[in-house]
Amino acid sequence: MEDQRPGLWGKRFVAILIDVLIITLFLWVLNALLYPLFAITGAYLALNYWPILAGLIIVAYFTYLEGKYGVTIGKSLMKIKVMLSEGNMGYSKSLLRNISKFLWIPLFMDLIVGLAVGSRDRYLDRLSKTYVTTLED
Repeated sequence: MEDQRPGLWGKRFVAILIDVLIITLFLWVLNALLYPLFAITGAYLALNYWPILAGLIIVAYFTYLEGKYGVTIGKSLMKIKVMLSEGNMGYSKSLLRNISKFLWIPLFMDLIVGLAVGSRDRYLDRLSKTYVTTLED
């Protein structure tokens, strides 16, 4: 079921870079809004939890957009889409395939394990029975 046309991995890479840029800009704005509150209250300890909040926002971004529309902004611009092998894409399948994107390091492990078990895709794509394909024009 997975689309193995040449260039799909290139499109996926550019799509995730676009999504990373969007998420990073959002986190910068959120930080700019919250930091004065931390400074006024002296609650700098809350910044220790910033990576956890960032990870949750990353997973929420991908889970919501792919669960509802099958695409993120980056995927939409690159004309690729997440599909379910059978049935409709939903939030639970989207969460399963995107949980490895929490702080990005597990994403590389997901890819390495997927390649190690003989798949041309990430392990959690295989586990969630999803695949990425190009959109027809």
